[in-house]
Amino acid sequence: MRIIAGEFRSRRLKSLPGLETRPTPDRMRETLFNVLASQIADCVFLDVYAGTGAVGIEALSRGARRAIFIEKNRAAVEVIRENLATLGLQRHAEVFTGKAATVLERARADIAFLDPPYERSKEYAASMTALDQSETPLVIVQHSSHFTPQEQYGDLRRYREIKQGDNRLSFYQRRIIAPSPRAAPDSRQS
Repeated sequence: MRIIAGEFRSRRLKSLPGLETRPTPDRMRETLFNVLASQIADCVFLDVYAGTGAVGIEALSRGARRAIFIEKNRAAVEVIRENLATLGLQRHAEVFTGKAATVLERARADIAFLDPPYERSKEYAASMTALDQSETPLVIVQHSSHFTPQEQYGDLRRYREIKQGDNRLSFYQRRIIAPSPRAAPDSRQS
């Protein structure tokens, strides 16, 4: 696995042996970051169910100010830390070990990427609810083509979907409620 673009382009990342994690394929990461290109610079990027940390590290490589990684698997957390150390990115990252929905209550970010194990469909709703409550403005969900997350979670509404092979990316944006129009000031003088 390698970094696609940015400061650390073509650098290899360590991955976790076995089938406990399912890394986001290079082509899917490239598509994701092509869509997000204008929003990555100086953002805080949240990589939920981070696995090896490839998506969050890609965000840092492309100019994100900070990345937050959430991963439950302790072996994967060690791989994330090793990858960050190899690239000298520790001061730009926070790594949390634990259940995503619990940790998300404390995490604040501009963009969140959510990629739970495909067989755990209940994880999507719990994490999306937590992201809605944290008021994250943009959430991208990677999921199987055989599963469709809800159209809306609280104020987060799906506005785009991209399919690549058996994977999909669903993009959710916070629904902005326009303030009620104010009455025009009275221009008459007394």
